[in-house]
Amino acid sequence: MKLLFIRHAQSIGNQEKRMQGHADFALSAEGQSQAERLAQRLLAESWIPTYVYSSPLKRAAQTAAILLNHFQTAPLPAAVSDLIDSADAPPLESGTKPGFCPPIPVEYADELMEFQNGIFAGLTWAEAQQRYPDLCQRLGSSLDWVQIPEAESLTTARHRARQFIQRLLSRHTDRDHLWIVSHSWILQHLIAELMNCDRTWRLHAQNTALFEFWLDRDRWSSTDENQRFNTELWQIHRFNDCRHLG
Repeated sequence: MKLLFIRHAQSIGNQEKRMQGHADFALSAEGQSQAERLAQRLLAESWIPTYVYSSPLKRAAQTAAILLNHFQTAPLPAAVSDLIDSADAPPLESGTKPGFCPPIPVEYADELMEFQNGIFAGLTWAEAQQRYPDLCQRLGSSLDWVQIPEAESLTTARHRARQFIQRLLSRHTDRDHLWIVSHSWILQHLIAELMNCDRTWRLHAQNTALFEFWLDRDRWSSTDENQRFNTELWQIHRFNDCRHLG
């Protein structure tokens, strides 16, 4: 089984340095260009997914739609095609045959949504400091977790990451190649869950960064140490790879 985790391309919220959370920002012009460059790279590598999962937030769904537009000419699901203007998509590169790839299923998973950051959703840090000066002072003066009002907890975030990874492992086989289009903060929890870490590690994922894992699904649950410690069965092929951005 091949898993390709993809952070969405640059959004307008990223461009404006906003704490987006569940606030629904579209891709910026630069973000659309980033997604196009990633699509060309994956097409050149023939990295064809059998199934795609995406966060339903616009910046991730638009990224997934642009990527898929390069791999198939069949009509995209309405939830995807409505987010982009296919007339703006560039022509296929020379030698690429339209229609070579069958329709690829796309599923929008709430577990892949970004951190639900409560009262900070969509604000810049400067705006948050103006509205909530005491809270921002607490956040800036300690490494300890400070619960933001109306936001989800770390435990809740890790739980939904665990649910999603378990769903992947229960639904798919070694014949599947999956794209998972998500967001930087929750990607940290997803990758920690996949790697069975009891901690979540800080990852500075770039926009459209790739994290690629290959695993032997049939032996995933094995307790045999000669299998669990066999690196032929568990491989990291890319980690925060964004070379396509130059």
